[in-house]
Formats: sequence, C-alpha cells, structure tokens
Amino acid sequence: MSGTRRDEHEAHEHGSAPLPHERHQHQHAAHQQHEHAAHAEHTQHAEHAEHGGHGDHGSHGDHAGHADHADHAGHVGHGSHGGHGSHAGHGDHGSHAGHGDHVALYRRLFWWMLALAIPTVLLSDMFASIVGYALPDAPGLRWVSPALGTVMFVVGGRPFLTGAVDELRSRRPGMMLLVALALTTAFIASWAASLGFADHHLDFWWELALLVVIMLLGHWLEMRSLAQTSSALDSLATLLPDEAERETPTGIERVSPAELRIDDVVIVRPGARVPADGAIVEGGASFDESMITGESRAVARSAGDRVVAGTVATDSGVRVRVDAVGEGTALAGIRRLVADAQASTSRAQRLADRAAGWLFWFALGAAAITAVAWSALGAPDDAIVRTVTVLVIACPHALGLAIPLVVSIATERAARGGVLVADRLALETMRRVDVVLFDKTGTLTAGEPTVLDVLAVDGDADRVLALAAAAERPSEHPLARAIVRAAERAALDVPDASDFSSSPAVGVTAVVEAARVRVGGPHLLDEEGVAELSAVDAWRAEGAIILHVVVDGEVVGALRLADAIRPESREAVDALHRLGVEVAMVTGDADAVAQSVARELGIDRVAANVRPEHKEREVARLQDEGRTVAFVGDGVNDAPALARADVGLAIGAGTDVAIASADVILASSDPRSVLSVVELSRASARKMVQNLWWAAGYNLLAVPLAAGVLAPFGFVLPMSVGALLMSLSTIVVALNAQLLRRLDLDPAASAARVLDAAPSAPARQEADTVSA
Repeated sequence: MSGTRRDEHEAHEHGSAPLPHERHQHQHAAHQQHEHAAHAEHTQHAEHAEHGGHGDHGSHGDHAGHADHADHAGHVGHGSHGGHGSHAGHGDHGSHAGHGDHVALYRRLFWWMLALAIPTVLLSDMFASIVGYALPDAPGLRWVSPALGTVMFVVGGRPFLTGAVDELRSRRPGMMLLVALALTTAFIASWAASLGFADHHLDFWWELALLVVIMLLGHWLEMRSLAQTSSALDSLATLLPDEAERETPTGIERVSPAELRIDDVVIVRPGARVPADGAIVEGGASFDESMITGESRAVARSAGDRVVAGTVATDSGVRVRVDAVGEGTALAGIRRLVADAQASTSRAQRLADRAAGWLFWFALGAAAITAVAWSALGAPDDAIVRTVTVLVIACPHALGLAIPLVVSIATERAARGGVLVADRLALETMRRVDVVLFDKTGTLTAGEPTVLDVLAVDGDADRVLALAAAAERPSEHPLARAIVRAAERAALDVPDASDFSSSPAVGVTAVVEAARVRVGGPHLLDEEGVAELSAVDAWRAEGAIILHVVVDGEVVGALRLADAIRPESREAVDALHRLGVEVAMVTGDADAVAQSVARELGIDRVAANVRPEHKEREVARLQDEGRTVAFVGDGVNDAPALARADVGLAIGAGTDVAIASADVILASSDPRSVLSVVELSRASARKMVQNLWWAAGYNLLAVPLAAGVLAPFGFVLPMSVGALLMSLSTIVVALNAQLLRRLDLDPAASAARVLDAAPSAPARQEADTVSA
C-alpha cells in the first residue's frame, strides 16, 4: 500500500523503507505519535496501524473516505450490472427480479408436471410400442394421455408459451420460442393422431410430457442457481441469537439483536453467538468464523479485535462494544453482494440463448424443406410425419439444461469454498486472465509489523528481545506491540519496567532491572552519542525497519521489523506461474522493500512507490499492453483498481464483505484462493462448452436425419429413435455437469493440484520494476 510521506520515512531510518500503514485514517493519529524515530515515521501512517483488528486502532467501523462501500466511485458499471438484468429470450423471468418467486414457481410446476407425466408417458400408445409392452384393454384408458397431456400443455407449458409471445413481440427468437414451437406442434399432432385425423406415429403425448418436465427442471435449476448464493448466505441471518445480553447502568438486560445500537456493550458467553458486529473491549476467546470465511479453524480474538455477528465464542466469554447495526453489518453487506450477483447473468447462458435462436431458424427451415421435399416426392403423409418429427425433436432439451446445471453446481462449489461471486461474467473472464496484479500489504503480506530478526552484541538475542519488550510493553504503537508479541511467541520471561516515557521521533525509555533501557531509531542513537551496529546495513538494503536497544548508554543489540510475508504467498505465486499467468505486485513501499518481497516470492513485475489512488493506473497500464488483468486487493482502499481490472478480487474480506467494487469476494485471507477462482472458472467453462456442443450437436445431427436426408440411401431415422436420442443427450449433459462436483476449491488443494500437474515456468532473476 502507499506511503504518503516516504521522504520523511527514509530520513528517519537513514534510507530504510518503513512498513506502510495507510489503510484507514483512524481517529487515533495523535495516539500514534510514537516514541522512536522509526515509530515517528509511522505517525504519518496511522491509517492502517493494526489492520488485523487491533483494539487501539478502532474496529474499522468507520472507514474514513470509505464509509459506504456500496457507492464506490469508479464502479458504476458494477453497481447495477446494467445490461445483465435479463436473459434474452427468457420471457417469463425476464429480469430475474424476485428469484425466490421464480424458484418456487418452477419447483411446484416441475413436481406437479412430473406426477402427471408418469401416467401420460406409461399410458401412451406410442411409448408402449417403442418400449415393447401392451396397454390393458380398459374403457377410456386411451384418453388418459390426451387428457393429462392437455393439462401439461396448458399449465406446465404456460411459462414457455408466454415467453414465446414476448420473444415474438421483441422479434428475438430464442429458447422460449423453440420450446413453444415443439410443444405446440406435439400438442396439435398428438390430438390429431388421438382423434384419428393423422398417422398414429404422430402420437407425441409422451414426448410432450417429457419435454415439459425437462424444460421445467432446467429453468428451476437456473432460477435456483441464481438464488443459491442468496439462500446459502441469507441463512447467516438465522445464525444470530434470539436474544442479546446488553449492559445497562442498572445491570444486564436481554434484548433482540435488532434493538441493539452503536456503542452498546453486550456480553457474549462461552458457546454463544455474537449478536452484532463490534470490537472486543474485555476478554479473549477463540471464535468459530467458518460461516463468514469458510475456514474451519477457530481464530483467536482479544481486546481490540473485531468480531462479526453470527460467529461463535468457542471457549471463553467476552464483552463486545457494538459498532455496526442494520445496513452497516457484514451480513447486510453479504445481502447486497447477493443482489448484485442476481442482477448479473452468464455469458455462456446468453450464448445458449443465441444458440436456441439459431436452432429455431434451423429447425423451421429444416421443417419447411422437409415438407416441400417429401411432398414433391409424392409422399404427403410422410411429409407430415417427417415435418412434425423435425419440429418436435429439434427442441433443445439438453440445451435447456446445459448451462443452468453447470452454473448451479459451480455456485454451490464456490459458496462451499468461501468464494462469493458478485458478477458471474467476471468469473467466466477469470479463465482468460494472463496477469494477476497483487496489492502487497494485507494480501501477499500480513499487513502488520513483525520482528524478523534480533541482533545481540554479546550473542544473547533472547535477552535483547526481552529488554526491548519490557521497555515497549506500556506503549500501544504497532511496532511496540510487534516486539511484545515476538517476546510472547518466544515464551521469554519479560521483566517489569518502571518510569516509562516516550519521546516523539526519538523512542521509548524505561527502567528495567535497575538499568536504563531505550529503544528507538537513529535520533535516539544521536541523543546517546553512539553508533549503530554495522551489521544492520544488510537489513537496511532490504528495506527493513531497524530499532536499536541501548542499555545505560551502550548499544546491546538491534531489531529488524518488516511486514511479514504470508507463508502461503510463495505457493500461490508458483502455482500461478505453472498456469502460465504472470504475477505482478503494486505497493506504496520504497523500491528496496518491494524488490525484497519480489525476490522472495518470485514475482515478475513490481510497481513501487504507488499511492493508493494511483493503483488504478497500474491496472490500466497492463491493460494497455493487451493483457487481461485480475487485481487482488484487501478491499479497503483498492476500490478504483478493483473496479478497473477485468476481474477484481477482494481477498480476506470476510469481515468487510460490503465491497461493491469487487467482482469476486474471497472470504479467506489465503492468496491461494485466487487459484480456486481460476480453477472454478476454467472447469465450469469447459463443462459449459462441452454441454453446449453436445446439446447443439445433437440437434444439428438428428434434425437432418429425421428430415430424411439419407432416405435415398435407404435410411430414415425413426421418430422413436430420434426421441430416445434426445432424451439420452439430456442425460449425458446432466451427468457431465455433475462431474464438476469433484472439484475441491480448498486453497491448499487447488495449489497442490496445479503444482503437481503442470510444468514449471522459467524463473526470473529480478522483477521488472516500475517506480511511480
């Protein structure tokens, strides 16, 4: 991320680049004026301070300049997904508004029509003759199929018939008109055969019944796929407890979560769910956040950390101050994301609609040619049978299921893998991405300072770290807390300190075990009149933050701090290289810091010294080279870049999902999640293409055969065989789509598959650098 005062940083650290902390302009800027010179550098960057959710830097509930993520400038196109609102040719569910109603409609119709279809098919003379069984000689039995078939045509076929009317009015023939043509032809021909006015081979009641059932199933699955993320994520609302325990001046009262207000303090007991978004003010616990992030491991949260409504305190109780209610909560953000997802449609679905339009004219032309050709050959009866057969079997049973089934399963797999798709078109674009641009801080790195090395003059590094932690413990600066955390992780015995004092741009001073201990940067060394350790030159070349520890006027050691690289980042970069995708990085850090990270991870291109508002330019620069760009940010101040990219992915946004600029939201903070999206995009695209070719290929092959193009060679495709092949194609499409369920979108599994399967891309010795 960008550092806004880089010159001051480098002056304070003698050229070493500081850790950028520019995420949010918290109201704690005065508090951030830390004691040592290196800390003073960060007073300009109080904005990010403890991005991981540290208490002294707020709960991120009020992102300055980002108060309403749903209205990011520069992302108008994604806000409404204009132009994606309707399926061309899907007249009955044009805009997909109210998907719940459509799901219920098609579900009810499907089950009722399936119940009617069973006797309609089994009691059809034509079906009985095809399968080879005899119908019982019972009075009125022959009229069961016509009666039930008529009900199915009128009731079950209504959505398609009304949709066909809409397509005719708009002069855009598509799926609905093709289905309606087959239904109407089968209905008229079947009644003519039942009444004895036409050849008995035109008894299509069984085919009409199967057609209605299969098409209703396809549209039910389509509606369900659009609403599946909604149903899966709206269920988070049911995770809220029925009551919350709110503290009042007179004690504790039980209220509904809806009655909570900002700044209320609530008690969350062990095993209970958090009733509202907020920050822990007392206590600590391990929280089950799987319903938000998709990660099964419990996450430790302590005072100052943010917690989200619906998560569970598994082992201890905490007090939480509410900082978001109503539309400001994470759950409300999820619902807004779902609304955007429902407003978007699939490029492959539109391709299927266009294919249906082409097949309509193909079927109509083939039927006309068939009628004329057989009539000219002096076989008017065969002309009728062949023409009707062409029109009936041309109906795209399989085409109607080809895309909805794949989308339904892909949506389910994505939701289970913690991937929230706000724009399905972006998901399809992901398979064509050839460069992934990562924001460094909070994405490839942890976004908070970490002690990476300790240098001791006498060789006792633990002693140096313990003394530094003792002196820093009273401070709440991010670097001070990083030093204390390092001592805690090392299980060191940190002595008590007294007479603590701090001096802005200098450092901290405390009495530890009767010795005067000071920790700070170059200004502190100047005050003490001592020189820095020569060994820190290598640290400075890497852009690290350097703090020296001085005891009674003598330098006893130094600490190297930096924004730690996530352990998963190297695997993510390697796997992207294996897929043939170039990896770039943008950062506000100085070039030394950027190059250090790039070398360690094997990143191809680096843009350093980039201000947050200029990240979009780096995306545009890559696009101007003809590249298809995916931008991966932590979704805080990356909105313009996320919106500009061909695919914008907000990573680690489990507690801030209302990021309207992103096309795909990755609940996990694992950068390998990008691989999961690539895999899902490529796998679903393969299945869609396979299904489209199978479905359309059947029509292109079966229609001419049904029309009798091979009749001069003595072969005419029997109508019954054509109908069975049509049903078989539907089964093949359905089974092929089910294979997508085998895809495991766990980030670690995705990376392992890629690294095990693909040849390695050539490594680059040094990243290409662009310094803004």
